[in-house]
Amino acid sequence: MPSRKKSCMFGCSFCACVGSLALICVALATPRWAGSELRFARAGSNLTISLTYGLFRGTCEQFVDLGLQVPKNTFQVSDALSSSSSSSSRSLNVATIVLLVLALLSSLLSSAFTCTNAVSNPYQTFLGPVGVYTWNSVCGVLILLAMILFPVNVEGSRLPVDLVPGGCSTQVETHLGSKHSYGYSYWIMLLILLLNIASLTIIYFYDHATYSKKKEQERPIENAPKDVILF
Repeated sequence: MPSRKKSCMFGCSFCACVGSLALICVALATPRWAGSELRFARAGSNLTISLTYGLFRGTCEQFVDLGLQVPKNTFQVSDALSSSSSSSSRSLNVATIVLLVLALLSSLLSSAFTCTNAVSNPYQTFLGPVGVYTWNSVCGVLILLAMILFPVNVEGSRLPVDLVPGGCSTQVETHLGSKHSYGYSYWIMLLILLLNIASLTIIYFYDHATYSKKKEQERPIENAPKDVILF
């Protein structure tokens, strides 16, 4: 059975891993990754389209300069992008989803490893702190890549513009400009990174304390007189 200290430290790390796992699920499920306001010119008037969207679904509102507002429309991101002529937005959106799913799996493995260490002393080295380091690091890297990839899709690949024809069922002509903001579904990933760092830090302090204690126990033997050792 593990010591009380080990159970406590790995139990705290397990809570951080479970929190990370839950937040990844929230980020995937919620449609508040970004909001975009786009202005288009069409015959006789200007059109402003307000989009709120996530990785799977979003909403669209349209406003004409004369004050006319079209009722809010809900759409599926995949369906909207499938009707777009641009494939880069669709590919980057799928890549972001894949990264988050992989992060979810690595977070699940990290949770399993910390739970195992909290209740037992596994013999295999990789099932100990090394495994926790590995899967937490993998999860953190994948989350960081997703945080970079999504803004690249919004700002560089013009994801909001590609969503308009299929998501709003509106034919637009000249794109005049747009501004974007990122919602809580996106910023949740920062909290996921912090939880991964917290989990790694807890295990590092435990591992470092155990190593230091082992060295202290070995020191008296190393410094003992040779005749005492021979005796």
